[in-house]
Amino acid sequence: MAIFKDEMFEAQWLRAAGHGSYEAAEIAECLEVARQIGGADRERWFAAWSGFASRLFEAAERSERAGHSVSARGAYLRASNYWRAAWTFLFQAPIEARALDAYRRHREAFTRAAKLMSPAGEAIRIPYEGKFLHGYFFKAAADGLPRKTLIVNGGYDSTAEEAFLFSGAAALARGYNALLFDGPGQGAAIFEDGLVFRPDWEKVIGPVVDYLFTRPEVDRRRVALMGVSFGGYLAPRAASFEPRLAALIADPGQLSLFEEMKHRLPPFAARRLMDGEGIVSRLLEFALSRRLRHVSQGWALRRGLLVHGLKTPIDYLRLTADYVTERPEAIRCPTVICSAENDEIGKTARDLYDRLTCHKIFLAFKASEGAGEHCESGARAWFNQRVLDWLDETLAEIA
Repeated sequence: MAIFKDEMFEAQWLRAAGHGSYEAAEIAECLEVARQIGGADRERWFAAWSGFASRLFEAAERSERAGHSVSARGAYLRASNYWRAAWTFLFQAPIEARALDAYRRHREAFTRAAKLMSPAGEAIRIPYEGKFLHGYFFKAAADGLPRKTLIVNGGYDSTAEEAFLFSGAAALARGYNALLFDGPGQGAAIFEDGLVFRPDWEKVIGPVVDYLFTRPEVDRRRVALMGVSFGGYLAPRAASFEPRLAALIADPGQLSLFEEMKHRLPPFAARRLMDGEGIVSRLLEFALSRRLRHVSQGWALRRGLLVHGLKTPIDYLRLTADYVTERPEAIRCPTVICSAENDEIGKTARDLYDRLTCHKIFLAFKASEGAGEHCESGARAWFNQRVLDWLDETLAEIA
């Protein structure tokens, strides 16, 4: 039974509520937020989520002052998740002051929660082309021994903090170190530094692996990379150039952002997209400009313009041609390609899988399992069970 009639509001609500698997949501709180919102209204959406987040943050501070660290950690995590949800429909250029404030509160609440974990999570800065990328490093144990490590690479509008909820916490519970980070176009990089996405993601993952290799807690032979959402393109692209990875997970797998986008366009428009100033391009630009103004239907377009630093929807669609893993055959590490039954993203997952020449498996997640939505929202624990069990077995084979 749907909570919202609008598909995008429903998807984003499920995304926030689904993080309850890792202590960052309570279903009754999320249902109450939905009741307060009512329909597809982004002002009420922002007010309801941020109101709950503020209340929880204050409660977390009271618990922390009183020495109740477990209670404080949980409330901080929920506050962080709810603040992230709050700015979702404000994620566009120019970034509003209240969206930036909600992002900073999301980050602060998570940082406070991380300090209350055992071992405590560490906020890190990864050197990157004369700047730094924001992230976190979580140790599997406090003994300093080298252990297997999972890098979780988020997508278009996810953050390093949310990456922990997707699979970082699940990896940590299984004895992995976890590294979460914001690359160009993500989280702190876009909100604070204005860094936009780049197609050659190997130039991002290279410095991330370089950083990991400076840490004594990391077993260099057993570093795995997981890409979530748009990360399902970014991670395979990076892995096709990065030989130091021991395993790769793409959820959902994407060979080409351009081919993914074509699946959402009328066939005649998809064929003529690159024709420049033709009549089809002008008609498509007109239709997309109208769509851009719609609260939910234009959300992905507005987001795309922001994170790529573009002005028009047609520029965005054409830019997608740059985002392709040209040499998937170069990926040498064992790889899992994932796809969810109801997900509009991942139409090229099977194409990517078919071109791999490494040891590989394809995991299809079904609606009948409750795992058919984008990134298995609402059933992430089931995703992590299947994928991390495979990763455990794969890395165990490395002597």
